[in-house]
Amino acid sequence: MMFGAAIDAHGTSFRLWAPAARAVALHLPETRRNVPMARQESGWHAVRIPNLVAGTVYQYVIDDVQPVPDPASRFQPHDVDGPSELIDPEAFDWPDATWNGRPWHEAVIYEIHVGTFTREGTFAAAEADLSRLANLGITAIELMPVADFAGRRNWGYDGVLPFAPDSTYGTPSALKCFIAAAHALGLMVFVDVVYNHFGPEGNYLGRYAPEFFADTDTGWGRGINFAARLVRDFFIDNALYWIIEYNVDGLRFDAIHAIDDASRPDILEELAARLRLAVAPNRHVHLMLENDRNQARYLRRDADGQTVAYDAQWNDDFHHAAHVVLTGETAGYYADFAVEPVAKLGRALAEGFAFQGEYSGYRNARRGEPSHDLPPVAMVNFLQNHDQVGNRPCGERLTVLAEPAALAAATAILLLAPSPPLLFMGEEWDATTPFLFFCDFSGALGDAVRDGRRRELRKLPAYTSADAVASVPDPQALATFECSQLVRPAPGERPPMNHAIRSLLAIRHREIVPRLAGTPGGASHYVAVGTGLTTEWRLGDGSRLSLVANLGCKAITRSWPTAPGHVLWGGNVRGDQLSPWSVTWTLTEAAA
Repeated sequence: MMFGAAIDAHGTSFRLWAPAARAVALHLPETRRNVPMARQESGWHAVRIPNLVAGTVYQYVIDDVQPVPDPASRFQPHDVDGPSELIDPEAFDWPDATWNGRPWHEAVIYEIHVGTFTREGTFAAAEADLSRLANLGITAIELMPVADFAGRRNWGYDGVLPFAPDSTYGTPSALKCFIAAAHALGLMVFVDVVYNHFGPEGNYLGRYAPEFFADTDTGWGRGINFAARLVRDFFIDNALYWIIEYNVDGLRFDAIHAIDDASRPDILEELAARLRLAVAPNRHVHLMLENDRNQARYLRRDADGQTVAYDAQWNDDFHHAAHVVLTGETAGYYADFAVEPVAKLGRALAEGFAFQGEYSGYRNARRGEPSHDLPPVAMVNFLQNHDQVGNRPCGERLTVLAEPAALAAATAILLLAPSPPLLFMGEEWDATTPFLFFCDFSGALGDAVRDGRRRELRKLPAYTSADAVASVPDPQALATFECSQLVRPAPGERPPMNHAIRSLLAIRHREIVPRLAGTPGGASHYVAVGTGLTTEWRLGDGSRLSLVANLGCKAITRSWPTAPGHVLWGGNVRGDQLSPWSVTWTLTEAAA
């Protein structure tokens, strides 16, 4: 890498970009040595030290005053303020040398927060559950951000050292063992990365490299200055690091709508191009976006239908429409889906975005770009994820918000639609465990985060009173984190949702996935009448996949023709009466 420490046969090289520092020294705490670093062009400081071994800890001292960790530290054994540990990236013996990943259309994604997925909250404990997920029909594990954050608990979006897996979860070797074990089971591993801001505690870049930051505020912290070449290189290095050094199968880029970059190409375009060039042609590496702007341009395909930059985007429009259908909630961003939510769900299923340039009342602006020509695999659909559960004041899951029949119907739609589905940890057994907002900041910052969250809650209709706000769990409290740790079914217990998901995913892998390669954009349509919905897709082999659903609590009479073919899931599609919350999937083979 351009940044950080590098071990080679002649010693260890240390490089720090610190353009605002007058002097930088390498501090080696174990020998109490301070070694001056030579100032080089463009604000770099460097030194080479012989005979250092992996496991040695080190810091940089800025202007003889401020000790700081390496911003490209590979490991922080004593949290973000402590020394960095020298890691030999070649030391891990990968057992999966022949692993080249899986095609994108095979993805069934399972999102995990390492700290709450198991009681131990470690990579090793999560590894022990991988075979169960593979047997369920999951093909990809997506880790919420693991980059080092301040304190013992955090969602991960307050990371400050993006190259260092957080020590509360385990060592770099433990994470690599997790990834290797996943690959041995045929599971891809994706990592969520945050390139729009740094967390509020433990980031020292402003002290010696203020060029990292722009004069913008993302709402979570100062924006990143991607106009600076070395800032761009830092984050491109980080993306390459996860793909190459950790052998992950893809990245999910958090909230790219918060990135302000007028460069051409912008950082997202350059980053994708660099990653595509860096991996072998036969290796499958997948890139996903979270983008509230619904910018279809990043998801374009070439003339052969191949991904140019990003494989897919998390489709919030699908989620929001489904959530309104299931719960009737219309506050906040759900207000945009209050009118004809079934029709908006149909559009999200058939065309990608429900908002493709239409006016959004919630945002008081037009939102989105046309997506109807994108293939359905360009969208990742979900009913729940960390945001949509965790940003609720009390972290409720759909299990406690929706009727069982309604949730079962929506799950059948999610898992058999052509778009790659995503499940949030615990969803497979209808977990009732909340997933709350939690953090572990020190001193006044912790108080400010707690008070700021309470101020935000007062904007919600149900939380205008002091008593209502006081009922919301304190994000700084250890109990809030512990309450969010999954409570698993008792041994021998077989929750109905687990059986349904296993059955649906078996159908997906047997009947639908083999037909998805080459599925075009612009080859689907939908009809929505009240709570009734029918949607049809032409798949890559020419077959047609059809959905007929009644997403309401009263029976309806269907007013559209019956799709021919054999039923994959659900009841008899020949009748005109659709029962409440009924879902039928039909597959029609291509004509000979």
